Amino acid sequence: MALTVVILAAGQGKRMRSNRPKVLAPLAGAPLLAHVLRAARQLDPAGLSVVVGHGGGAVRAAFSDSDVNWVEQTEQLGTGHAVLQAMPVIPDDHQVLILCGDVPLVRSETLAQLVAAGGPDQLGLLTARVDNPAGYGRIIRQENGNVRGIVEQVDASPAELAIDEINSGLMVLPGKHLRRWLSGLGNDNAQGEYYLTDCIAMAFSEQMTVLGIQAPAEQVLGINDKAQLARVERLYQRAQAEALMAAGVTLADPARVDIRGTLSCAADVFIDVGAVFEGTVELGEGVHVGAHAVLRNATLGADTVVHPFTLLDDVHTGQACEIGPFARLRPGAQFADRVKVGNFVEIKNSQIGPGSKVNHLSYVGDTTIGRQANVGAGTITCNYDGANKHRTTIGDGAFIGSGVQLVAPVDIGAGATIGAGSTISKNAPADKLTVERSRQLTVEGWQRPAKKPPQK
Repeated sequence: MALTVVILAAGQGKRMRSNRPKVLAPLAGAPLLAHVLRAARQLDPAGLSVVVGHGGGAVRAAFSDSDVNWVEQTEQLGTGHAVLQAMPVIPDDHQVLILCGDVPLVRSETLAQLVAAGGPDQLGLLTARVDNPAGYGRIIRQENGNVRGIVEQVDASPAELAIDEINSGLMVLPGKHLRRWLSGLGNDNAQGEYYLTDCIAMAFSEQMTVLGIQAPAEQVLGINDKAQLARVERLYQRAQAEALMAAGVTLADPARVDIRGTLSCAADVFIDVGAVFEGTVELGEGVHVGAHAVLRNATLGADTVVHPFTLLDDVHTGQACEIGPFARLRPGAQFADRVKVGNFVEIKNSQIGPGSKVNHLSYVGDTTIGRQANVGAGTITCNYDGANKHRTTIGDGAFIGSGVQLVAPVDIGAGATIGAGSTISKNAPADKLTVERSRQLTVEGWQRPAKKPPQK
């Protein structure tokens, strides 16, 4: 049977105490809904619908480039009512997989098992056993192990409340029967809502088989408040850390690394505590990432060292580079092999050639630096005139003294030396010393002003 996926994402999430729709709450740097969509797409469904309600415009805007069918639930009247809004575009001969936009850890392989449990006259229901089932609907099973029904906590008897197997809210149902069951739902319950879970009892009454597929409890955790969001974040990060270590990465502390995107590592990579990886990051063989470094959309060549408290944003390096500590590399920074950038250095939109150094307290923007050049402490490339950006070129083997200002556009020739404290606004010739300084003057007889006594 063909598959249509329906993701329920209409809830307001009042317990989140946020003006943002709950499904846009961030998990590992991406909205909750993004994680659910990723798992759903891996099933290659024929159709994919997302039901939105509270803050639906913000949700659609966050996924404006997505190929989903957006469905509006103008009144939040329960999960059954939400699915009903999506049914007009779902063919009768499809299986319908129901997912929840606030259950982000479910894996695609688990969903594949759930889909396999469904059929033209058979349902699949994802369940889990948990230590504390409070707040979840309880699974009622027959003697043969098949599911007979689900009872919501507010409607459960004391005996039913003692059941530790819970409904995840994820299920697969045949489209033809689902359409009929939804039209027959009632709201005679404590919440006054139309429960999708009542379709399970309807299927049982029609002698259809309902298979309960048990998943690990972590995969079906729903998020209703910030404490649950934080717990799921740590579970997600721990799984990422375990995968890295299984691939040979050394983590100083698996509990203190955050991956908010995609991180790929070659052999013998070391990551110290507190490191954060965002976007797409690739680390070559033997790369060492120091404590509390932040790497965003970065590619680092083999044996590169990133010292602690360094920020790399859209950076590409060659091999055996050394960066930081306390350096900031902004978009467009590209390093050849063996480049060294030291403490409190900022680099933006610049290319630095093999073996060149910018060691201390400098700003280099819109600059091309050749091979084996040295940029001294406190050097600034003055690349912005208040309206336009201009480039600086520093040739192979050039030596820039400390405290120099290079006023772009300007070219420093190969092998040139720029004296410390100079302000260079004209091209400096190759292999020569260029100095621009005011004459030093000592004023005889000058006295420093004295502080006046306070007035009475």
